[in-house]
Amino acid sequence: MAAKSTLLNMALCLTAVCLICSAVLGGVYGLTKAPIDAAAQKALTESISAVLPEGGELSQSNASELEGVDEYYVLSENGSPKAYAVKSSTNGFGGTLTIMVGVLADGTVYNTSVLAHSETPGLGAKCAEADSDFRTQFQNFNGHLAVKKDGGDIDAITASTITSRAFTKAVEQAVKLVKSIPTINSEEETSNE
Repeated sequence: MAAKSTLLNMALCLTAVCLICSAVLGGVYGLTKAPIDAAAQKALTESISAVLPEGGELSQSNASELEGVDEYYVLSENGSPKAYAVKSSTNGFGGTLTIMVGVLADGTVYNTSVLAHSETPGLGAKCAEADSDFRTQFQNFNGHLAVKKDGGDIDAITASTITSRAFTKAVEQAVKLVKSIPTINSEEETSNE
């Protein structure tokens, strides 16, 4: 009989511990959710500011159906699009690589910013360094978006070809989205024909 009650006591004790831990975990989640969301929104806002030129009016988030593009924002000046901030994701070496790409209305890459990555520290993580040679080559870039190893104009990060290809692909996805958005001028030309 003692063995049976000991087993029951252990089960009840374990259940109580699990319930208490679950309640504590839920409470911590509730307390930290708002600050985490605020920090993520601040990082997004700073990223958008970093990749777009000064001036103009920024639109609300626009959803995208293009694969790898999460959302985009339009910077307008005098009623016409000046630039776009595009949140683009692709798979890198260590996991998902999410970047914000500033693209001018003519398809020129204005600047880039890394929102999240899981790349190898000291190697692929160099893609997140704003002043790295890899990142600065994308500023005001209007060439062939592929690493040189694949016939493009982008110098890859040494020993990090997979990360370089992933970053370049994310930028290419952003440019592809911007080029697919009909502009006011192209709509007027179509209606005049």
